[in-house]
Amino acid sequence: MQFDFDKLIERRGTHCVKWDKPMADDVIPMWVADMDFEVAPAITEALRRRVEHGVFGYVAVPDDFYQATIDWFARRHQWTIERDWIQYTIGVVPALSVIVRAFTRPGDKVMIMTPVYNCFFSAVQNNECQLVESPLIYDDATYRIDFDDLERKTRDGDVKMLILCNPHNPACRVWTVDELKRVGDICRRNGVVVLSDEIHCEFVNKGHHYTPFASIEGHQDITISCVSPSKAFNIAGLQTALIVCANPEWRQRIERVLCANEVNMLNPFGVEALIAAYNHGAQWMDALNEYIYGNYQLLRDTFASKLPHLTVTRLEGTYLAWIDCRALGMTSDQLTQLLLDKARVMVNSGSMYGSAGEGFIRINLATPRSRVIEALNRMTPFLSD
Repeated sequence: MQFDFDKLIERRGTHCVKWDKPMADDVIPMWVADMDFEVAPAITEALRRRVEHGVFGYVAVPDDFYQATIDWFARRHQWTIERDWIQYTIGVVPALSVIVRAFTRPGDKVMIMTPVYNCFFSAVQNNECQLVESPLIYDDATYRIDFDDLERKTRDGDVKMLILCNPHNPACRVWTVDELKRVGDICRRNGVVVLSDEIHCEFVNKGHHYTPFASIEGHQDITISCVSPSKAFNIAGLQTALIVCANPEWRQRIERVLCANEVNMLNPFGVEALIAAYNHGAQWMDALNEYIYGNYQLLRDTFASKLPHLTVTRLEGTYLAWIDCRALGMTSDQLTQLLLDKARVMVNSGSMYGSAGEGFIRINLATPRSRVIEALNRMTPFLSD
């Protein structure tokens, strides 16, 4: 089956965060991690059937919801999940906050590896915990974990949790089994719970392999995983996410906080979309990955030929290009504002992702190729040295 990822869809005027926030018709938005592609046909058809029913009351999550999730991760990622391990909520960001709250007290320390998704910072700070950063090492257009730093900081008895990003946004890394084993060994030795955000797990390029952190032998009893079809299948607005945890006592703690914060109910459209995506979306997902990688190759080659003083981080996973612009001598915020004001392209400032992101910008590649070309043509004159 062929899927038309080149199709331009007008999203302005649909109350769309990505397109309506710039408040100007001439801006190309390549910032928030939201795709501009139509969803897989199976999802559209499932939602059409549900709409035609005409009644949209409270939903009882069916067996098919759990089985679709179990089967998807078994087929695609060789991860065996038991039904009892699955809890649902309205999004991965709320899930992060719920889990931090369930396993820490105000004043406890929570570690993150920076630069990293900005909501990790708020999940820690909003729960009155202390943030501990273990900066990744940037070298030769890619990142690696500073295991010595990670080991040293996890020895602090006040560090209760590590929030892991696997694959890592915005560092573009798909962590290897060996890297994940080392992270798990360090956390186990020091009594640190691992909260693994794996929302980008379907975006993995050839030559790389996503490994669920909890699937590694010995890891599942120290791990709580957050997954969702929302990022992969472009259904974030349907607000459906999953918390996967093998430890029954930990699930009870999580459930108490889910209930206390009233984020333990789903809407009927999210349920139907998940079932359709996980049961019938594999071919669409494979084609999407190839298309996005083509967008990355275009961006990489454009920078290499026209902007060789700037470094494009190697894209192993996610659909988010991460560009080292420090050679320009501008702050990330200054550069982002310049590109918005002059090039009329909206990207993310690297400073959003912690001090380790200063001097970088993040560009969303999940849009039709003609838009990528236009955005690059607009930005190039303002990124020249």
